[in-house]
Parts: sequence; structure tokens; C-alpha cells
Amino acid sequence: MASTEAEASTSEVIAPKEVLYCQVCTYPVEFCEFGSSLTRCKEWLQKTDKALYDRFYSEEALQAKIGTLSLEAQEKLDKETAKKEAKAEAKADAALKKKMASQVTIKRIERNKRKHVTAVHGLEAFDVDLKKAAKFFAQKFATGASVTKNAQGFDEIVVQGDVSGDIVEMIEDGVGLLKNVPKDNIIEVEEKGKKGS
Repeated sequence: MASTEAEASTSEVIAPKEVLYCQVCTYPVEFCEFGSSLTRCKEWLQKTDKALYDRFYSEEALQAKIGTLSLEAQEKLDKETAKKEAKAEAKADAALKKKMASQVTIKRIERNKRKHVTAVHGLEAFDVDLKKAAKFFAQKFATGASVTKNAQGFDEIVVQGDVSGDIVEMIEDGVGLLKNVPKDNIIEVEEKGKKGS
């Protein structure tokens, strides 16, 4: 009796359902309407999978969806969707403007006599992971590098040694983690150490 139940359960294998995710909003395509970029999602789906596009956004499908809505509710829904899309685009534009206005400050700081450290501030605005960048600098220059808070309370990378020129070259060449940092946003600063007593 137990062997027949085991055979029955193994013969009824259910295949996993394949889900297509939108490349624009990253939701499953059934839920794109709840995102903030429905128009771009529709364009992407129409290019990618015409059958799914027709299933969700053809005239018949739309008539079936809005058949229960009144004309006023439909207009309100269209306005809300347009407002969401405009708000999302404005937010993306503001983030891009802020990113392009951000500055990367590379400061050469004199310690004792001929000893220097290099402080790099502002990389986080360009989606650079500071801990990974510190490790990258430490390996590249065979020296110590760490993420610390500066006097203003912001995170910065402190690299032992005078490597400011090398870091500028790495940013200009787009090496490794620094490929998204624009060359025009670099500021080099030299800070003299305090005179000891």
C-alpha cells in the first residue's frame, strides 16, 4: 500500500511556474501597473513578448478591466498613473543632477616631517562602496587604507602615503570601482600639517 502511494506522488511532479520579470521596474509583468513606470514597462513588454502584451494590454483586456469602472474612475486612474510616472522621472532627474554636481575631494595631508596620508571624500555619491574602495586602494598601493569619519561627520577613505596623484590617474582611467566617477568632478587639495612644538 505504501509503495503505491509513493509511486503516485512521484509520477505527479509539478513543474515550477516560470515568471517573466520586467526589465524596467523589476516586478513580474502582471504587476507593472503598480509601479511608477507603466508606459516604459508596456513598451518593453511589447518588444519582448507580444503575446503577454496582448494578454494584459490589448483593447479586449483593457475593456474587461475597466468594464466595471465608471468613466470618472477611469479618468482618475489615468491621471494618477501619469502623475506617478512624472514624479518618478523627476526624482530620477534630481538624483542624476545631484550626482553630477557632487565633487570628489582628494586631499594630501602632511603628517610629520615627510610623512603624508591621502584622504578621499565624495566617492559614495557615485555609488562606490567605500569599504571595497579602501580595500582596493590598500591592495593597489600595498599600504594601509581605511574608512573613517572626517571632521564634518562624513565618511572618507584615508590611505597611508602620498598617493593622491595615483588616485587621480586611476579615476581618469576608470580603473576598477572608480569607472563611474567623472573626471571633471575631481578636486585636489593639499593640507599642510600643524607645526609641532
